[in-house]
Amino acid sequence: MSTRLIASVIVIGTAVGSTLVGAAARSQPTTREDHVAWVAEGLKRMQTIKPGMTRTELLVVFTTEGGLFTALRRTFVSRDCPYFKVDVEFEAVGRSSRDSDGRVTMIEGVQDRIIKISRPYLQFSVMD
Repeated sequence: MSTRLIASVIVIGTAVGSTLVGAAARSQPTTREDHVAWVAEGLKRMQTIKPGMTRTELLVVFTTEGGLFTALRRTFVSRDCPYFKVDVEFEAVGRSSRDSDGRVTMIEGVQDRIIKISRPYLQFSVMD
């Protein structure tokens, strides 16, 4: 490789690298105070979800996680960070909570009501 080509690759690589670093720095908290504020905002959003709310309202702040679940009991992760989690129990609305064999249904209804929600906790993601 010629010296000129190597120099060009280094210059281009440095420019691209600094652009990516700059973009990442703008979208992520940069100081300890920024990190603390970001976590506090996420916790405030998570704490807006209360028993009596619907699954649809829950899904504005959280999304589903893999792993074992039923339609009436499931772990959800924050839309801000998948390591922030809550365990939620639901009451079936407008349908039976059991199938014809007496098993808890696997059908999730958007109007199902939250009857219990855990405190937010931290845990690595479950992949399945």
